[in-house]
Amino acid sequence: MINDNNHEDILVSQIDTGVLTITLNRPKFYNALRNNALKEIADVLTSAEKDNNIKVIIITGGEKVFAAGADIKEMNQLNVVGLLNDNRPVFWNKIANCSKPIIAVVNGFALGAGCELMMHCDIVIAGDNAQIGQPEINLGIIPGAGGTQRLLRTVGKSMAMQMVLSGEFINAEQAKNFGLVSEITLPELSYHRALKLAKVIANKSPIAVRLAKESLLYAYESTLAAGLAAERKAFILLAATDDRTEGITAFIEKRQPIFKGQ
Repeated sequence: MINDNNHEDILVSQIDTGVLTITLNRPKFYNALRNNALKEIADVLTSAEKDNNIKVIIITGGEKVFAAGADIKEMNQLNVVGLLNDNRPVFWNKIANCSKPIIAVVNGFALGAGCELMMHCDIVIAGDNAQIGQPEINLGIIPGAGGTQRLLRTVGKSMAMQMVLSGEFINAEQAKNFGLVSEITLPELSYHRALKLAKVIANKSPIAVRLAKESLLYAYESTLAAGLAAERKAFILLAATDDRTEGITAFIEKRQPIFKGQ
């Protein structure tokens, strides 16, 4: 069981059904993501990787705000050398490389680093009050945690250029139309919807879920031919698992499968 006793910027709770929830917890600062917040998220995800009881992770900021950006005061203290030696890329990489599915619950502002954290997640459930953007240009800087790269791959060149160059926000409906979020709910229902979806995924074969996520992310970053080859290898690899045998047997016997991750 992962506890939150030693965390300053997040709260952590574990659901018995295999779902771990990370709640950003700096409400006075609109959940601005300082280095410590990213470190704590990365550390929890690293621990979750080793815990077979955790199948899916949810990241939320609550009903009012997801994360309104990076901690500007902290960033302002770093010069060029400081930025070169900054640990933030290490933390971002740990988040990006988590093998278990991550669902973001996005209500209110998801700006700058908050938008980038959202895009590091695999599925996004947004409240209808969501405001999403990369406003770094207003500070004379640009996104620095994949905002230009992931945004363009998701929404396309024109909209990515518009968002990054203007710093303007888009609402939940626009974000859904451009593929940044998968569903829109009322803010008070967004976490419940994410939890329901997380429980569905948690009941699937952990090995199949992991390889499915890897294959989808590979498609996101590679050519079609390379993606198809990676998918085929994963498909063949699953033939050696007990979960595949259980899944097919349960289907034939018209019962629910019991997956054990073997």
